[in-house]
Amino acid sequence: MEIKKPTKKYDVVIVGSGAGGGMAAKVLAEAGLSVAILEAGPFFDPAAPETKTQMRWPWESPRRGAGTTRAFGDFDMAYGGWEIEGQPYTNDNGSDFRWFRSQMLGGRTNHWGRISLRFGPDDFRRYSIDGLGADWPISYEDVKPYYDKVDKLIGVFGSKEGLRNEPDGFFLPPPKPRLHELYYIKGARKAGVTVIPSRMSVVTKAINKDRGVCFFCRQCARSCAVYADFSSGSCLIFPAQKAGGQIDLFTNCMARSVETNEEHVATAVSYINKNDRREYQIRGRVIVLAASACSTARILLNSKAPRHSEGLGNSSGLIGKYLHDSTGSSSMAFIPQLMGRKMYNEDGVGGLHIYSPWWLDNKKLDFPRGYHTEIWGGLGMPSYGFGGMHLKMQEAARQRIGGYGRKLKEEARRFYGAVIGISGRGESVAMKDNYCEIDPNVVDEFGVPVLRFNYKWSDHERKQAQHMHQTFQEIYAGIGAIPLTEVPGADQDFGLNKPGEIIHEVGTARMGNDPRDSVTTAYQRLHDVKNVFLADGAPFVSQADKNPTWTILALSWRMADHIIDQLKKQAL
Repeated sequence: MEIKKPTKKYDVVIVGSGAGGGMAAKVLAEAGLSVAILEAGPFFDPAAPETKTQMRWPWESPRRGAGTTRAFGDFDMAYGGWEIEGQPYTNDNGSDFRWFRSQMLGGRTNHWGRISLRFGPDDFRRYSIDGLGADWPISYEDVKPYYDKVDKLIGVFGSKEGLRNEPDGFFLPPPKPRLHELYYIKGARKAGVTVIPSRMSVVTKAINKDRGVCFFCRQCARSCAVYADFSSGSCLIFPAQKAGGQIDLFTNCMARSVETNEEHVATAVSYINKNDRREYQIRGRVIVLAASACSTARILLNSKAPRHSEGLGNSSGLIGKYLHDSTGSSSMAFIPQLMGRKMYNEDGVGGLHIYSPWWLDNKKLDFPRGYHTEIWGGLGMPSYGFGGMHLKMQEAARQRIGGYGRKLKEEARRFYGAVIGISGRGESVAMKDNYCEIDPNVVDEFGVPVLRFNYKWSDHERKQAQHMHQTFQEIYAGIGAIPLTEVPGADQDFGLNKPGEIIHEVGTARMGNDPRDSVTTAYQRLHDVKNVFLADGAPFVSQADKNPTWTILALSWRMADHIIDQLKKQAL
């Protein structure tokens, strides 16, 4: 295949435009550096007329609001999915890892849950606490200044609670709890479970001229046309371009490998242009990989050179190792007291208004890491599958629906809004035996070798999920709710989602001080290549019982400041 050589050289080439890539682009461009962003999917702006979908009815969607054709993102707002035609991945040794990829400008930040939690002091030193995994080479105090900056730049609502391992930040006003959430609060307090306002990157009060304020349409999955919720394009890339930063976008361009010279310095990124299906190179003084933890590992493992025969930066043999995702398990219940409730607009933000951070001490339990709970329900816009949920409610309440037309509608209205759901999201233990690697026998439609996954849950995660369901049942009992789902047993892994399904995968190129036992430095630079940095979840040492996005953003900003400093010192 002929490779088209570039004529322009950028200061920084960034692969991926999600949280880490977008933050790095903004900070570096505003420092006066020329930046190129490679994105595997198309350009996307939720405010553009051709993509603006807020305030439209579910039945106007090409998918009628259902997720059977493409997961997440109503109105086809998520370009990608669990399976992408022509871009397979494989599993080995009984593994069943599920890999969600979002190929569009802004990546997953266009349709994520916006739950924006800081890691706490204990989350950077889990090995010192329970002897499992490894400690980070940095502490909470190292990252705190950047968490503060991210809070102020992007905006996050919440409340100051003084919880030691759930650090407070700079918060916008949180929305009030909805009715089903008030019931949850009642049951949780009876069960001794902490409840606080949610912390989400949704702007509930004006913060700058580039961002609108949330008007509570509950449609964040479509990304926000007034930029009131956080997505990388809306809040990082576009404002940086508007302010004069030089950021050139190369969309529909899939990175294949990082090229190096005889001095073992990275010189360019090779990529496939999906439009003409030809391979090109784009040169940069610094290369930043922010393609997501698994995609970044794939690029590095496919970057072969005489000194890097096992993949670029892989002298430790650890690229792809210690892959881990959040645990997840859920339950649903029917609240008889909410039958026949008054109908009113209860949309709120596109997610939970309250949640429960981890409230117990794992030293007193039979599993090592904690979880938080997320609550859902209420009078949101009905979606497809709604009728099947009604049948479960009616069976639980020993009621039977009959007839057609008006009778059916009356029954549906009576049961509507009487359901509550609880989901647990917890920390798994990073293990070397959970990993991704290059499949030697399979390539994608562009001829690039694909990833093969090896991942299984351990008893640590199974016992944690069992505890989740015990908690769910205690909360339901406290509010007189009737469970609509059975409590899963050991034969069902206590209801654990498959690895990867929570879409918090991290850890494939973990940071550390010893090059023999890690892939990057504490500033996310490859130990083996001085001008290649990683700005996604790949350098994570452990996950915490929190969503990773806020930490990816903070660490990317910290990394970008380090790059600027090193360039000034002519060390790169």
